[in-house]
Amino acid sequence: MARARSRKRRPAGARRAPANTTRKPDSPAKASDGAGVPRGAGARSRSRPTSPTAPTYGERPRAPWHPLPLSELLILVGAIGAAIGFSRASRHGLSSGGPALFAGVGAVAIGAIEVTLREHRTGYRSHAVLLALLLVLVFHSAVVLGLSSITTVPQLLKVGLLAIDLALFAFLFKLLRARFLDARRERVFSQR
Repeated sequence: MARARSRKRRPAGARRAPANTTRKPDSPAKASDGAGVPRGAGARSRSRPTSPTAPTYGERPRAPWHPLPLSELLILVGAIGAAIGFSRASRHGLSSGGPALFAGVGAVAIGAIEVTLREHRTGYRSHAVLLALLLVLVFHSAVVLGLSSITTVPQLLKVGLLAIDLALFAFLFKLLRARFLDARRERVFSQR
């Protein structure tokens, strides 16, 4: 019984095995893509998106303190501190574990914000929604805390503040997205 021919296109330099022989699969370490290049050897160069509109483009931007993964260490230490603070606060109350919890959450926030800002400003990946939401959250919190220290905040003011928050978010998102697109164009132009 004859085997049907495959309609799959092969690379230009690939050899086709004769139809009457059976071929044993290569071991994973010796597997190749048909052109003599081991599979996985060129995976990094092929994994880079070629489209400037892809979610990420090019290499991840390096931090100014490159050999030291400072932001990642800050996130790790902050997560550990937040976990310790949370466990202490749940057992002994917020006065016991509160400072460690807030310091840990603050450290995680600082590390995460640094990474997102660096990726956004260099055109690697857009974080416009996250950054706009963060700025609106800071604005809203400052207004509410400032007004509540002076007087009680009326319900109507809360609704008005929500409308201001939405308008501020739309403005910041548009601004951050435009900045990202400019940085992405610079990145694409510099890599060509």
